[in-house]
Amino acid sequence: MQESISNGDVKIIDTHTHIYLKEFDADRDEVIRRAKASGIEALLLPNVDVTTLTMLFNLCDAEPGFTFPMMGLHPTSVDTSYVSQLNRIEKALSLRRYCGIGEIGIDLYWDRQYLREQKIVFEEQLQWSRTLQLPVSIHTRSAFAEVFDSIYKVGTNGLRGVFHCFGGTMDELEEIRQLSGFKLGVNGIVTFNKSPLPETLRQAGLEMLLLETDAPYLAPSPYRGKRNEPSFLWETAGKIASIFETGLDNVLETIKKNTLEIFDI
Repeated sequence: MQESISNGDVKIIDTHTHIYLKEFDADRDEVIRRAKASGIEALLLPNVDVTTLTMLFNLCDAEPGFTFPMMGLHPTSVDTSYVSQLNRIEKALSLRRYCGIGEIGIDLYWDRQYLREQKIVFEEQLQWSRTLQLPVSIHTRSAFAEVFDSIYKVGTNGLRGVFHCFGGTMDELEEIRQLSGFKLGVNGIVTFNKSPLPETLRQAGLEMLLLETDAPYLAPSPYRGKRNEPSFLWETAGKIASIFETGLDNVLETIKKNTLEIFDI
């Protein structure tokens, strides 16, 4: 396995990864070793729901200074039990320091059954981010208009963060640009042959981009279809350098600056 395309001079942060999940139980230590050896200097870990709290905390306790948790309730975990789940997630906010509120948002890809509940949960967590002055990691899938309806309802003042797994249109890019303090999370999708993302990202500019894996999902080429992991982030970084026709170090330095503008780690 290729461990890195980095020259080792500039390190990189994976701003969205779920390596605390069961998909990594058999070899998590090796995955972390490969990440560190490749030049990954930090992993940001968004929570999923109440079932993942212990796994998230255990990894952060095992790898302090390398792993940084976020706290939130993922939209695909929202159902009729959302009140009790949200209460437990809110209580978890007092248990330790977090680098963000996430992963939160609205997902209507499969169905719209819990749209009302998803909007309630999303808007409540946006309020947490403003109260706690923490950035948000926003998940939106087939729900861009609904996500923005909720953002405008809560109010944009004091909100900042990242649109995780950005794959939107030019129109969506322009709407995100109207929000101050938001970046675009770019992962392995940009390396896919038929991805329309390169042109959209050129229009966005390097200063709007963050790097993420979303591991274990969305592995970049040439690992597409396999379990993703943080060390694969270098493939995405290399693709971005190609898109912008610039050196890898320039990409890494700019994106690290972008990352630290959003996340205080």
